Amino acid sequence: MNSLHYLKYSLFHLVSLTAIVAPLLGIYAMYPAIILFFFFLLGDFVLGDDVTTPKFKRPGILTFQLWIALPLLCAILFTAIWSVSSQDFLGFGHWLGSLMGVDLIAIRDASQFGWLFVGKIISVGLLIGLVGTITAHELTHRTWDPISMFIGRWLLAFSFDTIFSIEHVYGHHRYVSTTEDPATAPRGRNVYHHIVASTIKGNISAWKIEQRRLKRKGQSLYGWHNKVITGHLMSVCLIAAAWLIGGVAGALFFVISALWGKSLLEIVNFMEHYGMVRDPSTPVQPRHSWNANNRISSWVMFNLTRHSHHHAQGEVPFQDLRPFPDAPMMLTGYLGTIILAMMPHVWNRLMVPKVLAWDRDYASTRERELAYEANLKSGIPALVEAAKKDAAFYGKTSGEVIAQGQMA
Repeated sequence: MNSLHYLKYSLFHLVSLTAIVAPLLGIYAMYPAIILFFFFLLGDFVLGDDVTTPKFKRPGILTFQLWIALPLLCAILFTAIWSVSSQDFLGFGHWLGSLMGVDLIAIRDASQFGWLFVGKIISVGLLIGLVGTITAHELTHRTWDPISMFIGRWLLAFSFDTIFSIEHVYGHHRYVSTTEDPATAPRGRNVYHHIVASTIKGNISAWKIEQRRLKRKGQSLYGWHNKVITGHLMSVCLIAAAWLIGGVAGALFFVISALWGKSLLEIVNFMEHYGMVRDPSTPVQPRHSWNANNRISSWVMFNLTRHSHHHAQGEVPFQDLRPFPDAPMMLTGYLGTIILAMMPHVWNRLMVPKVLAWDRDYASTRERELAYEANLKSGIPALVEAAKKDAAFYGKTSGEVIAQGQMA
């Protein structure tokens, strides 16, 4: 039985291998992506939750499963970039086609459609998020393991986001669910605004964190010790590799896919912490993150879904994270919630009741005050109305409530 628990995390690698082969299928390249899309979406809905936390006697196997994400992602990008280019890098297509007995170059050249190019960008961006960012999230928390950190940072380079290994670990986990955290979306914020705002503020935060670290060590801010600078240079190296493999078309394809992959991270940040408030003087607890235990999302994403425990104890390896079924729960599985988050009107309609329920069922007295202020500032009529109803709880007159709302 225990071997099945190791095997369930191999869904991740099945997706990766499928994604390596798909770009070689010409006009059928999108079929595997569409099938996997509905498998994840319906799987979370039909197969229910996984609330088991088995003990693993050989955690090294799980670590190796994380490490091989880097060669897998390299292979995914290689075949995808090759498929949108007009050149045959190192004779790859001719060599593989000879082995398979088909003309891969002719198949590729006959399927250079605009809609297929866009479809591949969407698919590859999703894979950069799944194979790259999610795995790197786990690896870069292992600050004591240089191999994991090395692999994790290279995985993040595929989404131009190596600063995540700095800001997320040393910033986000400290300030989560407060106004100091770039990744926590305040109530009423649009997801598209959040992508831009969180990216800019996250980079600024990472620079400041790195500046303090280098100052403590007596090292130059503008030298090779600066991980913000070296991290962005890693991404530049990947752009150069994409240009070498696929020319201008390959480089452009990679840049757009990487930016889409980065945007996905910020969408996930948005939905994992939307509307949460926390008294900065209190420790982070499971109630300060939206949680999910959907079976397929949990298996494919190495338990990223168990976000409540992760934020309560960031050093705990993914396989040991507990489900916390009593924590505040997301709307659905991760893929489904990403789709809902990208439709602001639908998102607000569904999340307002959940945010208000969080205020009622999870918030401390001080957090209810913070929630009252956040509701007033939100600009969402239902949340503003809820704040007005709460005014008496805080001894506010109707005039004071109106004045606060106008100031917000």
